Formats: sequence, structure tokens, C-alpha cells
Amino acid sequence: MTPVEFIHDLLNPDLAFLPKALLVALMSSVVCGVIGNYVVLRGMAFIGDAVAHAVFPGLAVAFVVSGNLVIGGTVAGVFTAVLVAVMSQNRRLKEDSVIGILFVAAFALGVVVISRSPGYAGSLQQFLFGSITGIPDRDLLVVAGMGAFVLLMVAALHKEFVTVSLDRESARALGLKVFWLDMALYVLVALAVVISVQTIGNILVLALLVAPAASARLVTDRLAVMMVASPLIGGLCAVFGLYISWSWDLPTGATIVLILAAVFILAWIISPSRGLLGRGLGSAPIGKEAAQTERV
Repeated sequence: MTPVEFIHDLLNPDLAFLPKALLVALMSSVVCGVIGNYVVLRGMAFIGDAVAHAVFPGLAVAFVVSGNLVIGGTVAGVFTAVLVAVMSQNRRLKEDSVIGILFVAAFALGVVVISRSPGYAGSLQQFLFGSITGIPDRDLLVVAGMGAFVLLMVAALHKEFVTVSLDRESARALGLKVFWLDMALYVLVALAVVISVQTIGNILVLALLVAPAASARLVTDRLAVMMVASPLIGGLCAVFGLYISWSWDLPTGATIVLILAAVFILAWIISPSRGLLGRGLGSAPIGKEAAQTERV
């Protein structure tokens, strides 16, 4: 299928689900691309994976009671994110231990709940791998509203998030409420995951959260450029992934993830300062010095 034919299908009234799928993919990719910058800077990809699994029981309950999947996932994801932030304050336990226990328990609970509903196998596959072409119209508005909220909160707390991400002790010395900033970031990660689950599924959503930011991190030393490049990479991969999946009749979520992975590998190879070809050219990584040049 040529790009022109794809555009023609997007404008076809009989294929109304296709532009809706494209819109949801773009919104979720951009939001994950933005919030994923902090995930990559802090090395908290495991938290993103945990939240992705934590939303599963909320999705399952919402499905069983015929409720709104986005709202169900939001409640479960936010609750788990807050629980992780609170329990991680106990210094006798490392954060990854708390996360490992909670996300496995949450995912197991979701499996138990969904197993009690008719059509168990089909429902489970939809949650795990996404169903971008079957998203209800009402969810489109919820996703748009939630995505706008996440982006507004990121804009309001950007300096604080970056400061905590780069040096927690300095952040405390500056009087920042590190605990509350951690909790806010966890909740925003949870919301970004929830609005993306229907796009690429519970298992694959971590790629949408991490891959664009990691790719941008490889090709630029400027935090401001990274913040712009990451959602741009995510959005372009979503569009191209939907085009490829529609043209070749492939699973949409998996296709998007494969393209994200290909972009990351390409960035790793050609990166001017950190890539396989460009290594040795010399460029300062994002750190305290770069943070100062970004005026954070």
C-alpha cells in the first residue's frame, strides 16, 4: 500500500476506526515520549514496567463490570504508584524490591479477575497486546483529557523533576519536596501508561515509554533538545507503525514497538558522541554541567 492509498483509507468514512486509531497512537506516543525523558534520566524503566502491570487489575475489573477501561486502569495505576512511593521511603528496602513485589501481585490479581469473565482468552490477549482499532469513542475524549493533564503537569514541574533526577541530595538541599515530586512523577507515569495500554498493550507499553527518550538521549547532549526529540520520535514511529501494520496486516502494537526498537538501534550506531560509529568524538553527557546550561 502506498502512502497515498493509506491517506485515502484514513479519509474513508467506512473506515472511521482508522483515523481514530492514528489519533490515539499519536496522543499516547507524544505523552509517553515526554514523560519517558524523566524515566530515562532517572534510570527508572523498571518503575514504568511495574506501573504497566499494575494497571492490569483496574482494566480487568472495568472490563468485567462493563465500565470505562481507561478510568479503571487509572485508579489501579495511581493507587500502585502512590503505594510504591510511600513504601520506598523505608530505606531498609530498595525501591526495586518493593516494585517487584507489588507489580507481580497486581498483575496476578488482574489475571484472576479477568479469568472470571466470559471470553477469557480473547479479553486477555486484548489487554496484553492492545486493540487500537477497537477503541470506543468515549475513550478518545478520556485519553485526550488525561494526556493534556499529564503534559500540563510536566510543564509546571519540569525544573523540579530534572533537579531530582540529576541529584536528589542537591534537590533536598534546595528545599525541594523530593518525596512529593517522586509521587507526582510516579502518578504521571501511571497516567501515561494507562492512555497507552490500548494502543500497544500491557506487555509492550514499556517500549513506548522508554525507547523514544533513550533514542533521543543517544543523539543529543542537550536536555531541551531531548525533550522535543523524544515525543517527535514516538509520534513518527506510531504513524509509520500504523501505516506498516495496516498495509501488511500486522499487529499494530507490535509493529510500532519493532519500529521504535529499530530507531533505537540506529541511534546507538550513528550517535555522534555515544554511537558505534561516532564513539570517541567527545561530547559531555547530560549531567550537572548540562543541567546548568539548561538553566534547571
